[in-house]
Amino acid sequence: MKSFILKDLYNISRNARSMLFILVVFAVFLVPASGVADYIFVCAILCSMMIVTTFSFDDSSKWTQYAMIMPVSRKDLVAGKFVVLAIFCTVGNVLGLALGTVSGLITNKITFAPAKVGELLVFTLTAGAVSLVFGGMSIPLVLRFGAEKGRVLMLVSFLIPSAICFGVYRLLVMAGVELTDRLISVLLCCSPVIALIWCYGMYRISCLIFSKQEL
Repeated sequence: MKSFILKDLYNISRNARSMLFILVVFAVFLVPASGVADYIFVCAILCSMMIVTTFSFDDSSKWTQYAMIMPVSRKDLVAGKFVVLAIFCTVGNVLGLALGTVSGLITNKITFAPAKVGELLVFTLTAGAVSLVFGGMSIPLVLRFGAEKGRVLMLVSFLIPSAICFGVYRLLVMAGVELTDRLISVLLCCSPVIALIWCYGMYRISCLIFSKQEL
């Protein structure tokens, strides 16, 4: 599986400079307008979307058909995509935090007060979790409909998790559970664990979809 991961990272490195340029431009314009936290979310989500690009590279080179003649399982191929997604999300988080902090300091949007630093780290963890959820949803969609249609259906990757969150929120309201600042903080801190559980579910669904495909 290591070779699958390195293959995707090598292929996507050709787009790394353009993505870095986009993130720098966003840092210049988005941080002064919306703040560092929003910028970190944008960086993480943009980088997670690159997982669809790796599928496009695979389709254009007929990589999947070639990989199936090697002594590897379909589960390994799917697992490799989720590991690559986690790497993309991590890189997006790190770049978002670094570039956002620099831009925030220049524009006086952040300070190094302990409370502010802790809040920013929580937002960074949450952004990583959100990008994992969205990216994890896109993988089974691409496997089912293909990379080109998957790009169009990426909106579904945002709508389905958002609808689930809204449904959970409505259930909590109906149950009389008040969303206090403390409860929200706990949920934000637990978001990485929730994202990992979600990705495991998407991994199982992706394996099921991929196992039924004829290559």
